[in-house]
Amino acid sequence: MSSLQQMGARELLIAELREHALVIGEVTLTSGKKAQYYVDAKRAILRRAGFGALGELVAAEAAAREATAVGGLTMGADPVACAALAAGADVKAFFVRKERKQHGLQRWIEGPELESGERCLVVEDVVTTGGSTLKAIERVREEGLEVAGVVSVLDRLAGGGEAIEAAANAPYLALATIDDVYPERPDR
Repeated sequence: MSSLQQMGARELLIAELREHALVIGEVTLTSGKKAQYYVDAKRAILRRAGFGALGELVAAEAAAREATAVGGLTMGADPVACAALAAGADVKAFFVRKERKQHGLQRWIEGPELESGERCLVVEDVVTTGGSTLKAIERVREEGLEVAGVVSVLDRLAGGGEAIEAAANAPYLALATIDDVYPERPDR
């Protein structure tokens, strides 16, 4: 058995984020703020080991929250929701559009039909200010669905987690934080 196989899912996810997702250098974040590093979580979670570890963790959280659906704002939530399905979570995956589709069914939420009151685990890849997650929470509620909990792959510890907890009125879990992935960062 390799050392990666011996790691727990969370430790493996953190190792994958550290190795594949952490980019050192100035970048502009979605919020418009400048940062001296960036975490492109998709670089880690769209690889076999990261995807598998993520799926195991999100599937467990969906079960713990008795969620029947997992999703959030497209693009950040898409691989997270799909990882839960791949790990065997007994849920439906959904994607919240950034803008309402102008043709076809003109839906805000894509995926299998979700019934009113259905318990949703809202997911996101990286949380900084929480803006994308807050939009997803708002849209989920506007569609008559319940927020059972919120999960992010990584929280940059920049206030987004607190904003999400306040708005969600449901448990928020960051599977990893920037302290786990880049403990020696300059803005610590």
